[in-house]
Parts: sequence; C-alpha cells; structure tokens
Amino acid sequence: MFKGIDFTQTEFLWLLMLVPILVLWYVLKNKKQTAQLSVSNIGGFKTTSIWTSVKHLLFGLRIIAIILVICALARPQTVDVSSKTKTTRGVDIVMAIDVSASMLAKDLKPNRLEALKNVAADFIKGRPNDRIGLVEYAGESYTKTPITSDKSIVLQSLKNIKYNSIITGGTAIGMGLATAVNRIKDSRAKSKIIILLTDGVNNAGFIDPQTASELALEYGIKTYTIGLGTNGMALSPVALNNGVFQYGRIQVEIDEELLKEIALVTGGKYFRATNNRKLKEIYKEIDALEKTEVEEFKFYNYEEKFRPLVLLALGLFLFEFLLRFTLFRSFI
Repeated sequence: MFKGIDFTQTEFLWLLMLVPILVLWYVLKNKKQTAQLSVSNIGGFKTTSIWTSVKHLLFGLRIIAIILVICALARPQTVDVSSKTKTTRGVDIVMAIDVSASMLAKDLKPNRLEALKNVAADFIKGRPNDRIGLVEYAGESYTKTPITSDKSIVLQSLKNIKYNSIITGGTAIGMGLATAVNRIKDSRAKSKIIILLTDGVNNAGFIDPQTASELALEYGIKTYTIGLGTNGMALSPVALNNGVFQYGRIQVEIDEELLKEIALVTGGKYFRATNNRKLKEIYKEIDALEKTEVEEFKFYNYEEKFRPLVLLALGLFLFEFLLRFTLFRSFI
C-alpha cells in the first residue's frame, strides 16, 4: 500500500503505539461490562443472537480510522525525480594518427596501429559530451573525420583507418599537426586539444613541426604528443613483396625531443608508449587531464497522499456512527 511513499513527518507515526493500548483497554472494559452467569447446563441458551459479537465491528472500524488519521498526519507523499544535464565546458579534440608503414611494427600487439585503434576507441566512448575529429598523416596528411559529436561516425572512421599506399610514404609530423590545427582552430569550444601520435621522426612534408606548433599556440590549442614504440629493436616492415610486407628487426627511432618541444610550446604533455598497457594508461591520463564540466539539474515533483487517507478515515467514522445509532443501537 505504501510502496514508493515517503513520510515527511515521521514523528507522528509514534502515535501508532497507542493502538495496542486502545485494543487492550477495549478488551478489559468489554470484559467488565459483560454479565456472567454460572449454570450447570447451557443447552437452553443455544439461540443466543450473534449481534453481541458483531458489535465489536464498531470498535474495529474506529481503530482502522484512527490508524488512517495517524498515517495522514505523518504526511505521506511520492517524489518523482527527473534530471537534466547541461554541458557547461565542452572540449573539442582532434586525434592526429600516424599511418605510415612503420605503424605495422609488432612490438605492440597485434601491431602498433591496431593497438592504438583499440585504445582510442575506448577513449572516444568515454567522452560522450565532447566533439572529436580524426586526422591521418604519413608523408602527407588529410582529415579523416571533421570534429563531430556523433561518436558512431568517429568510431566507424577510426575502425576504417589502415595503412595504404595512396598516401606518400614517410612521416610528416608538421603536416599532421598543421592539418589538425586547421581543423580545430575555428572551434568555439572553451577547450581545444590535439592528440598527436607518431612512431618515427619528421622526414617528409613541407610544413615545419615548429611552425605548426606555433600555430597551435596562437589559436590556444593544447597538444598532447605520444611517441609509440618499444625501446631498442622492433619487428617492423622492411620490404613489400607482391603486396605482402616482409618483416625484420630494426632500431626504433622516435624524435622525442621534437615531440617534447611541441607539447611544451602548446601547454600540453609528452608521453612515451612502449607497450599496450602503457598506451592505455596514457589515454586514461589524458582523459583525466581534459575533463568536460557537466552541470546536472534535478527536478522534484511531490504528490501528497494524505487526502485519500483522511477521506477514508472520515468515511469509516461516519459508517461507525450510523451503525452505532441504527443496527447496533439496542446492543450498546
């Protein structure tokens, strides 16, 4: 009966302790008022009327009415809570991803590119209130997905990223960063960031990485840089034979000084990911550093439930009054 109902003035419920006292008082009073006669045989009294027993119904009605009044005094009500969230501080993010052949190296499992895609997908899913875009670069760069709030589009584009021979070979870090800056520079978001990932050195493109980082600084774009690859030797593509890569162990070379400089100039941070676990930790740290402020509004709709209890109690009192002065008048 009271499922989902809260009592706002619970102190009145202590009055329910009077109910057993009233019942005890009624039993003792009724026992004293009932005349007793001791006889050896009660066979001649078998036609006794049932009205003397049924009259206890009046007291039962009154007790129920009293219980209802006490519950009404405790002010029962239901609360319907609805919430609405408002993003007060949005973050626009562009992920610039190196897709050169070296990203197929197997020092991360199953390879660098697939490991990145798996971790980046979790990162994107964890940013429901932000807009995200993707940039691919190797020897040149282009926008894979403009910044959008539709995560399904971004995730599908990320899934489709793979090495292809259409993009000029090499690693144009400056081009990748410049394209990302161009894609996000006109954003009205209060926070704009670029996550630039590479596993090599800048050896292609016509835009200098320092120039690109200065552009990012001018537009207030923070850049997090990630160097991807183990320390030492890694099993990497060394030749392409009939469309199939041949692998060999080669020295991992990452221009960490350049990546640190880009991060320092733009107010970001440099990370080194040497394995799958470290890569996950890096994206978790970036996620923690760049939080979106979300304001939540809660609306409470209170519905009072004491009125039906009061009406039912009044009805029982009236019903008891009518019975007392009509059907039970001769027995009271």
